[in-house]
Amino acid sequence: MIMSLDPVAVQVGQSSEMMVESRYNMYGAYQVLVSGEGVKGEITTEMKPDKDGNEPSLPRIKIKFTAHENALTGVRDFRIATPQGVSTVGQIVVTSFPVVADQAKENNNTIDVAREISVPATVCGSIESNEDVDYFKFNIGAPGDWTFHVRAMRLQDKIHDLQSHVDPIITLRSPAGGTLAVSDNHFFADPLLSYHFDEAGEYLLEIRDVRYQGNKYWQYAVEINDQPLISLIHPLVVAKGGESDIELLGDSVPANTRAKIDLPADTSTGEKEVSISLGDRITNPVQVWVTEEPPILETLDAHQTLETAQPVIVPGYLAGVISKEGEIDLYRFEATKGQIFSFEVKARRLQSSIDSIIRILDTNGNPLQEGDDLSLFRMTYSDSLIENWTVPADGNYFLEIRDLHLRGGSTYAYAIQTEIAEPRFDLYVDTDKTQLTPGTAGVIFVRAIRKNGFDGDIQLHIDNLPEGVAATCGQFLNKNMADANIILVARPEAKQNVSNVVIRGTGKHSAAAEDSEPLEITAVPLQEIYRPGGGRGHWPMVMNTISINAPGDIRKVTLSQYDITLKPGEKIKIDIELERAESFDKNVSLDPLFQHLSAVYGNTLPPGVSVVSGESKTLLTGKETKGHIVLQADAKAAPSARQQVAVMANISLNFVMKSTFSSEPLFVTIAKPDEGS
Repeated sequence: MIMSLDPVAVQVGQSSEMMVESRYNMYGAYQVLVSGEGVKGEITTEMKPDKDGNEPSLPRIKIKFTAHENALTGVRDFRIATPQGVSTVGQIVVTSFPVVADQAKENNNTIDVAREISVPATVCGSIESNEDVDYFKFNIGAPGDWTFHVRAMRLQDKIHDLQSHVDPIITLRSPAGGTLAVSDNHFFADPLLSYHFDEAGEYLLEIRDVRYQGNKYWQYAVEINDQPLISLIHPLVVAKGGESDIELLGDSVPANTRAKIDLPADTSTGEKEVSISLGDRITNPVQVWVTEEPPILETLDAHQTLETAQPVIVPGYLAGVISKEGEIDLYRFEATKGQIFSFEVKARRLQSSIDSIIRILDTNGNPLQEGDDLSLFRMTYSDSLIENWTVPADGNYFLEIRDLHLRGGSTYAYAIQTEIAEPRFDLYVDTDKTQLTPGTAGVIFVRAIRKNGFDGDIQLHIDNLPEGVAATCGQFLNKNMADANIILVARPEAKQNVSNVVIRGTGKHSAAAEDSEPLEITAVPLQEIYRPGGGRGHWPMVMNTISINAPGDIRKVTLSQYDITLKPGEKIKIDIELERAESFDKNVSLDPLFQHLSAVYGNTLPPGVSVVSGESKTLLTGKETKGHIVLQADAKAAPSARQQVAVMANISLNFVMKSTFSSEPLFVTIAKPDEGS
């Protein structure tokens, strides 16, 4: 489990050797995977046995990261492949400015011993203990505007087991220690400070946790420079295949700063990070939402009453800015009785400051529907959603948007997707990494969220498997089933290897035209985040990694049968045998369900089929190798054909962690009640 990277930033066009600290052993680490393009990692710690010939425990290793001169600045995910498995995700900042690493042994906790730095720079350090305060002394050569951008809390979102996160605050001080400016929360808990220096001279920067707490894993990067930082753009929605005129927004950006953006026609739709040409330089990356068609822009300075509401045509995208406190934007649209619409705000996800709330009003201004925070892939976002609103009668209606707390300003941009609610589905994968060993199987659980009545079968697919791995991709054969799986099998001769994969689902709604193309949806992998008390949280990821590791504690999970048919009310016993490693004598639990602390996160048994716990032997202690499960179909179980199931062998590593091996696919069919035995 990667816990920290020190220093946490690398400059574009440079290489930097960094220390990665983890929980558990990284001995034998052989490859670094980095998201995106232009950044590479190379393990520089020598992997060799100790003086007694034993493999040492290496919770800390060095990696040389190199950022190509054309690498996009911003934050990248990385993970490390070892013979024991692939790591959780760490994050590295790619910056345009020279990196200054705070030395942990150097005392810079008071103004008198502030560390001298040259600016512009990206200052890296850690708030490693309670009451730790770091001071940096720098010189401004001439009056001007400077930006201080902190990345700290946001670098911890994806850390697997960091249950307490930093809440940084920065203070700009005079040489005598007087306070010139303070910044706390801007990008969520991370500060952003824009300051105009009236005089050249020496100044101080202070960074600490706002609660005076500390943790050795709390790394930060502060970008200090005399360039404006672009927080976001307006419109937040940009059509591909042509040039779009945009306004650059941010506290340090002069008003009415405009630029052009030109996205190629083959750009994928959805959220994307882009840099923008501004004069003779390239800006920091900003988030945009890429679409096929350009949005309808807010064109009225004041449209917060029914009489002044801006007329628009739906469906489509609307884009505007809540530019001042108390502002409410209203759009008038015409709709026909029986039409079904969905309205989704895309703003906070794209770094906007707005915490939106939206309402549908009738022609007299009476509220018909309200939407606040939306839930997406087990995450709650401050963006708003009204889903499946049915138009009650022909006529004009109003869409209202405002900030929940009636705030406003230049960074309160929003985009609203208005669409006819067509049947579709979303997919997410409840893992971002799957560990295999030669000759064994692993399972990936995929959950489908059916939207707007989608009732078709969904077939899973997986691309870019490591060499030596085969996949059996399951289906959602029943519209009532939320889960399906993909079972991977590594050949006995498979070599140590690692690869990032893509999981897709294809399916067609029952009412779709026979010659129409099926929907194709890419699944979003989720990394598990531990919470206090052993609970599970999740974070959407970019990389979904499969690794083939050294042989493990379980060498094989064998079932007595792999294709069973149950009649309603019938039971079937399936014998299970493990092949243990010679020295492995720890407890193993058998389970066809993916569950934790009694919560089920993956159940691919057909509806109506369950495990008879009192008749099953699922705990194998010591050297035991044989167990069994008894499956029973409910008396009213509906017919179902060959649903793919995995029987897992779980080894508890601690209270919340398990190492999991799987059987090869078990296919479960529920027969019609009148079929023979």
